[in-house]
Amino acid sequence: MIEKETIKITGMSCAACAARIEKRLNKLEGIQKAVVNLTTEKASVEYDSAKVQVSDMIKAIEALGYKAEKFEEAGFDREKEQREKEIKRLRTEFVVSAILSFPLVMAMILHLLNINLAFLHNEYLQLIIATPVQFIIGFRFYKNAFHALKAKSPNMDVLIAMGTSAAYFFSIYNAFFVPAEPGMMKELYFEAAAVIITLILLGKYLEAVAKGKTSEAIKKLMGLQPKTARVIRNGREEDIPVNEVEVGDVIVVRPGEKVPVDGKIIEGSSSIDESMLTGESLPVEKKVGDIVIGATINKYGTFKFEATKVGKDTVLSQIIKMVEEAQGSKAPIQKVADKVSGVFVPVVLGIAVITFLIWYLAAGDFTHAIVSAVSVLVIACPCALGLATPTAIMVGTGKGAENGILIKGGEYLEMAYKLNAVVLDKTGTITKGQPEVTDILSLGQIQSNELLRLAAIAEKNSEHPLGTAIYERGKREFGSIPDPEGFEAIPGMGVVAVVNRKEIYIGTRKLMAERNIDTKSSETLITQLEDEGKTAMLIAVDKKIEGIIAVADTLKESSKQAIEELKEMGVEVYMITGDNKRTAAAIARQVGISNVLAEVLPEKKADEVEKLKKQGKVVAMVGDGINDAPALATADIGMAIGTGTDVAIEASDITLMRGDLNAIPAAIRLSRRTMRKIKQNLFWAFIYNIIGIPFAAMGLLNPIIAGGAMAFSSVSVVTNSLSLKGFNPYKK
Repeated sequence: MIEKETIKITGMSCAACAARIEKRLNKLEGIQKAVVNLTTEKASVEYDSAKVQVSDMIKAIEALGYKAEKFEEAGFDREKEQREKEIKRLRTEFVVSAILSFPLVMAMILHLLNINLAFLHNEYLQLIIATPVQFIIGFRFYKNAFHALKAKSPNMDVLIAMGTSAAYFFSIYNAFFVPAEPGMMKELYFEAAAVIITLILLGKYLEAVAKGKTSEAIKKLMGLQPKTARVIRNGREEDIPVNEVEVGDVIVVRPGEKVPVDGKIIEGSSSIDESMLTGESLPVEKKVGDIVIGATINKYGTFKFEATKVGKDTVLSQIIKMVEEAQGSKAPIQKVADKVSGVFVPVVLGIAVITFLIWYLAAGDFTHAIVSAVSVLVIACPCALGLATPTAIMVGTGKGAENGILIKGGEYLEMAYKLNAVVLDKTGTITKGQPEVTDILSLGQIQSNELLRLAAIAEKNSEHPLGTAIYERGKREFGSIPDPEGFEAIPGMGVVAVVNRKEIYIGTRKLMAERNIDTKSSETLITQLEDEGKTAMLIAVDKKIEGIIAVADTLKESSKQAIEELKEMGVEVYMITGDNKRTAAAIARQVGISNVLAEVLPEKKADEVEKLKKQGKVVAMVGDGINDAPALATADIGMAIGTGTDVAIEASDITLMRGDLNAIPAAIRLSRRTMRKIKQNLFWAFIYNIIGIPFAAMGLLNPIIAGGAMAFSSVSVVTNSLSLKGFNPYKK
């Protein structure tokens, strides 16, 4: 049985660490797919529980020198506590290291200014100051380097340990084994080793703080969960912890309070702020029978509701899980960085050795050779490469969640950036999906009132929006509606029912043609109604046409504007519907769509999407996430629009929690902006190394400057990703 597990990993220092763990996990028998994210410090693993256990994965990770545990056991609060503890430790180590390094830096600066304070340049003093920085504060680099070399997969810690050790031991050699020339000061590089460690610790501290900010979207979502619920038990109200609420409990919610779990209103009404779910600020009116979602805010009325979903089953819990999984995923563009990171450190070690040999053998300058080699080792770190993609994905998916756009993973975020065609389902997507009866026309002996009554009985068990509209109109006119004696729904065509021993047919021309019912007498009226954008349904009683019922669905207010925006963005828009060509064309005209796919049966929608893909288009299918599931799965990106139910979340790659189409251009805009950030990050990460390494090899870069540049390259990448936090995807 294939299962999913998230493992929390501590001790990773760069992209090479993540690549090593990922490689080790994927070699284990039974592992289907393992993805390690440096930014979130988690491994997402799909595995066959019959072949491998989570404990085996943890042992494999720990054998490489890292700490690992199941994420559920670590928990979000504990993870936050661990992150804060690490930030505090890095801050303390940096401060101590900076204080100890200060006299060494002062000695170097004064020497450059020809001011010589003998005690600052004393080799014993410099050794005493530099040693604790090198081996106590810098112990983390040696420990991690040891494990990396043991696993035959050198990482950033190897570069730092080698570079600083070379400077430190070269200084000891010059200080105590090389006689000083008269009137000349000895060449010591203790300050280079100490300052490199100090700057790298500063970079790691700033990086840890920034990485913490990338997961703020999850923290916000977690913070939305109410702590208590007012439940009616044994006839009285009592406040209990929300995790003790059970399905079936009746809960009271007063104005200003949060809805504790998901459920259905059984008494009262209210206006509820669902902005946490949809990003939409306007409150939504709720009445008896309506669904309420946990963590939404009750604005005005008091109501009672029955809990239908609790704990991990609530919509909010599903959203949190989905965002966590998305933030732990990889975009295809990251493969480039992963490949480079995998070979980067060994290549740099080779360049450092070549640099040393060229300077030493060609120029005969041992000092310059060692300094240039140290600069190469220190400046070349794959950290920025490893952080370029995941940090942007974390902020991008988090920003989406805040705005009611749930993106399942990095691959979908990247695919949305490439979209050039969007297929929109008509009912419930372009239109409100709440059609109403507009015309009842008698074409035979049966009066319009009786036609409506027969049609309402026939459609009583129908789940189709058009059938529901007829039934609801019948209920308003006649009160209670009896059950039909027989009922059969024919997808995409209509229904056949038995009422008072009469066979009632309601549906399209196709249905009538299949049952050999002549429709010639109704053609003119049908054409007229369809030209008005109405869906005309024929009614036949005992195989004779008796009338027409026309139903119209109103457009969503946002549809026209959203479709215009998509066109401006260079995206082709298609409308797909089971309606006939005339009705479909009338609706399409109203919203400005020229590409119409009409008379498409539900099971054929996926075929139409496939045809567009074969034309070379990158296609998004937008539907309600339930009856459009095959088409959503066939498209390059499946977008479910509307209620944000668990079915919609499950069926789609991107779930648009808002009920309006403006979320589609917003999702594409967010994808494009995030991809721009990723490309910027990768560009700067690559260019930094491409320029920095040759400069260091040519002896044009002081090791201290190299250390500072390396430390701040990672910080700049994370900061660039964080700039996405100010982006509003709903603004052009």
